[in-house]
Amino acid sequence: MSIQIAVAGPIPRDTIETFKGEKIQKYGCVTHPSIAISKMLQENGTVFPISHIHQKDKEAILELFKDYPAVDTKGLSFEADRGTVIQLKFIDQNNRVEKQTAFMPPITPKEVKDFLDVDAFVFVPITDFEIALDTLKYIKANSKAKIIFDAHGPTTAVSVHGNRHRKFWVDMDLWLPFIDVLKMNLEESQSCLVKSEYQQKELIAYQEGETGHLEELAEHVLSKGVSFLYVTLDATGCMEYHLENGKVKKHFTAAIKVDEVIDTTGCGDSFAGGLAYGFATQNSAVAAAEYANIFGGLRTQGKTFSVFKNQQETEQIRKKFYS
Repeated sequence: MSIQIAVAGPIPRDTIETFKGEKIQKYGCVTHPSIAISKMLQENGTVFPISHIHQKDKEAILELFKDYPAVDTKGLSFEADRGTVIQLKFIDQNNRVEKQTAFMPPITPKEVKDFLDVDAFVFVPITDFEIALDTLKYIKANSKAKIIFDAHGPTTAVSVHGNRHRKFWVDMDLWLPFIDVLKMNLEESQSCLVKSEYQQKELIAYQEGETGHLEELAEHVLSKGVSFLYVTLDATGCMEYHLENGKVKKHFTAAIKVDEVIDTTGCGDSFAGGLAYGFATQNSAVAAAEYANIFGGLRTQGKTFSVFKNQQETEQIRKKFYS
């Protein structure tokens, strides 16, 4: 059976300073899940990256994907000559200061209309304007594809100075009916459950390790039509929530063990790609979590796309940690 997965979002030209002081320049976001999935599919399917890109990045990005036969680049658009450029400076393994100096146009129904027959769409926006809500509505109305959506985009904004910062996902309830699988990290989850009014003392920065709100968040998200909610818990693993007989059920999947974390850029995008692969190939929430943890864990192991493994190697990792 041939599997087809579309991965939509930006392909930023990233300049990264790791928490160890190393400098890395590469193309990120959509590239990570696209290449991870393509190495799994090989001749048994196709990955379609969908993005807007600068003309000056065209040759390098097409050259990058050329090494992966399962990647079909017909979803890349260079017409607007507007892409994404980001600088990242890691303060520690998980926290970073971000600057954005170029902004791609939103992905609209026009960009996805030729891909409605795919098994899954995975949306990995990194800023709040990159995916139009009308695009998800259009897919829901015209396709049977499962929609996997990363909350990183709608919980992130950019100031006029180019500073990227966390924001509330105020209109979340408008999006939820058109999302099948919602993925976020713990920090993003704290930007999702919006009260009708806050006291000033409640408006504080991310509370590391705080999970007390997750079941309430899951109940709300699932009641609006989302089938599965995944929350990544940094190095420990991920929690998955779904409804059974009207009640919220949860399942924890531990992270794979890695010897050393080298670069965490793209881990969340890779995780989302693993969810898409698991649902598209096995239609299993548990298998999706396992592949997602593997993709995310492998991403930390180096600076290049060689960290991702083929299907046989990935299944050996899966057997080792999850059998």
